[in-house]
Amino acid sequence: MSFVHLHCHTEYSLLDGCNRIPEMVARAQELGMPALAMTDHGVMSGAVAFYKACKKAGIKPLVGCEIYMAQRGRHDREPRKDDRPFHLTLLAKDREGYRNLTQLVSAAHLEGYYYKPRVDRELLARHSKGLVALSGCLRGEVNDALLQDDPHLAAEKLGFYREVFGEDLFVELMDHGLPEQRKTNPELVRLAREFGLKTVATNDAHYLNREDASLQDILVCIQTGKNLDDQKRMKFSAPEFYLKSGEEMLSAFNWVPEAIHNTLEVADRCQLEMDLESVFLPSFPVPGGGTAEDYLRDLCRKGFIERFGTPDPGPEYQARLQTELDVIIGKGFADYFLLVWDFIRYSRSQGIPVGPGRGSAAGSLVAYLIGITQLDPLPHQLLFERFLNPERTELPDIDTDFCVERRGEVIDYCRRKYGADRVAQIVTFNRMKARAAIRDVGRVLGVPLPDVDRIAKAVPTDLKVTLESALEAPDFRAMYDGDPTCRKLVDLARRCEGLARNAGIHAAGVVIASQPLAELVPLQRMNGDEVVCQFDMNDSANVGLVKMDFLGLRNLTVINDCLRNIERSRGEKLNLDNLTFDDPATYELLGNADTNGVFQLESDGMKRYLRQLKPDRFSDVVAFLALYRPGPLKGGVVDEFIRKRHGKGGEIVYPHP
Repeated sequence: MSFVHLHCHTEYSLLDGCNRIPEMVARAQELGMPALAMTDHGVMSGAVAFYKACKKAGIKPLVGCEIYMAQRGRHDREPRKDDRPFHLTLLAKDREGYRNLTQLVSAAHLEGYYYKPRVDRELLARHSKGLVALSGCLRGEVNDALLQDDPHLAAEKLGFYREVFGEDLFVELMDHGLPEQRKTNPELVRLAREFGLKTVATNDAHYLNREDASLQDILVCIQTGKNLDDQKRMKFSAPEFYLKSGEEMLSAFNWVPEAIHNTLEVADRCQLEMDLESVFLPSFPVPGGGTAEDYLRDLCRKGFIERFGTPDPGPEYQARLQTELDVIIGKGFADYFLLVWDFIRYSRSQGIPVGPGRGSAAGSLVAYLIGITQLDPLPHQLLFERFLNPERTELPDIDTDFCVERRGEVIDYCRRKYGADRVAQIVTFNRMKARAAIRDVGRVLGVPLPDVDRIAKAVPTDLKVTLESALEAPDFRAMYDGDPTCRKLVDLARRCEGLARNAGIHAAGVVIASQPLAELVPLQRMNGDEVVCQFDMNDSANVGLVKMDFLGLRNLTVINDCLRNIERSRGEKLNLDNLTFDDPATYELLGNADTNGVFQLESDGMKRYLRQLKPDRFSDVVAFLALYRPGPLKGGVVDEFIRKRHGKGGEIVYPHP
């Protein structure tokens, strides 16, 4: 039986939906469905991952959202009147519909948030083109009026949606065996016929299979802070909100089979092809006009004079500069470099501490000449290709450290320069990890806290451990096999593990776009007033957003405080960029592991190896930092390096192209 699910929630309906996108798409494929919709509550966070997963599986992706409609206006915020918005299901037919949907979702969060992100009739009418609308679940406006036994009000509500969406409005029917649905469904069919509209059957799928209802129940309890045995808690009244087969749906709606067939028509109307090719890099406003490419060249020429005191420091530098500029300009990245140069220049002009450079960008002579980094890559044989490979197409990625207390000033500067509607931070999702999942499930089940604590602490401490891998540890396995409480907790926690639990702001990522972000991605507000892109770092890049890493580093703040104190107490103004790499006193401190507050060198493990290594040159520190990683540590490479550095066991060889 051919059928398409038009109303589905994923894990991005946080602590409510528990469909993992790959599994949901695989199940739809297994059921032979030609298309599948994603309609999370008020957000579109999973849209890119969902779209790509469907495309890979040969299923048409129907990108949508179950939005919240304000009972009055989106700016109204009166308790008991505006805190229970209605639901409406929207699907993007094409790119225009996708743009309107992202703008609706963004406005709901940025303008209409009151308990939930809400839109109103004015916004909906303004952004209705390219969208298919389904009239909603029992919390929809039409159903709500019918449940109040007010068919005239229901007709008025449906009439508004008919006026806005025309033939792209469908009357949504659900049947989970609820008496309220049995009451409203016949009336919905009558209204559909009265208005010349078509009906569609949906199932509001929050989980994959019937047996997953218990998992969804646990998630809702985690969300609401309730125990499973609380009879007054919020819960779904039947285990029917799963991804049913077409046959199951037809069985439920055999009295109105056209509602099943019409789901295929909706899928046919939706022809969205997401733009995953364009890059929305802002054009840098070159002073006095001219091109970004010429301006970058000019900055590099000035950089030779500022860095080396001469416009020609030698053929090696000239050749390297030309090679880098050919790649940067050839790939159209001049504007990107100027954007980064500009906010770093601004930061320094305002006395905001900026790091000397982080990651592979230190291999770029252009970055050094224009002041993005403070390390000459040539003496250290750093590779430009490690930073920007001519054979690859993705944008460069320059990480910049700022004083943690003034990072926000740099972001505000970018907002003023490029437009507040074109700059946003990036969401990150905290997922349920092994120990946390056990603690969450333990609270929901009402397991005594000492027992939960005992079981959680028995999980190995490796940050990447999963409960599956933890069961390979003999001690934990023995507890699991011999303790029924442990077994129950772990079995339930394994089902929750890895699901998104809550959203936060990425520690560094900021996107800057060439047009209003709400036309490209859904936005929301977090931590008070911070505007955040609902797509994570990878999905933001997939839709062409340019990510800048503004890292707030407390060490820079500490160093800046030290410099101020030195100047205040000794009258000496130090410039960190002028410090040399051969100061014996510094290496003595490092060899004694006197490194509290020193970036990347203050952990106990670092200190232990520093005492053994006794570094006395810059290359020792470079090699040590590169080697202090899980692989080399486990493989004994760090110990081998220290032995050889002290003349025992052979010569250290650095393979280098």
